[in-house]
Amino acid sequence: MLKITDQLSIADDELEFTAIRAGGPGGQHVNKVSSAVHLRFDARRSSLPDDCKARLLALRDRRISREGVITIKAQRFRSQEKNRLDALQRLRELIGQASTVPKPRRATRPGKTARKKRVDSKTRRGAIKRLRTKVRDE
Repeated sequence: MLKITDQLSIADDELEFTAIRAGGPGGQHVNKVSSAVHLRFDARRSSLPDDCKARLLALRDRRISREGVITIKAQRFRSQEKNRLDALQRLRELIGQASTVPKPRRATRPGKTARKKRVDSKTRRGAIKRLRTKVRDE
């Protein structure tokens, strides 16, 4: 059971782990072990609440496919178990990000003094620019 928040958790049978060979340097041992981990999580078929699913699928993240499958590749550590925990932590952060309801934006207008200050600064700037022009004799 992967606990996201106090109210939100994911069952272990919704997560699919695959051990793969990690890239990068590693010496003679690298071709013998599969220490990297692929974590697949189908968000559309998951037990997450519908509003959380919608926000999760709306995220602009390259790890989320068009079909709604989240794929996380963890190969930071040399042990498979540490990589598995790292993948779970990254999934927890991604879902936690989608589980928070965004605060609605309230449209506001600038106050009277802010408008006056803006117009005054524009007038002052215009006067400075006017002083840069050539003086004409009349």
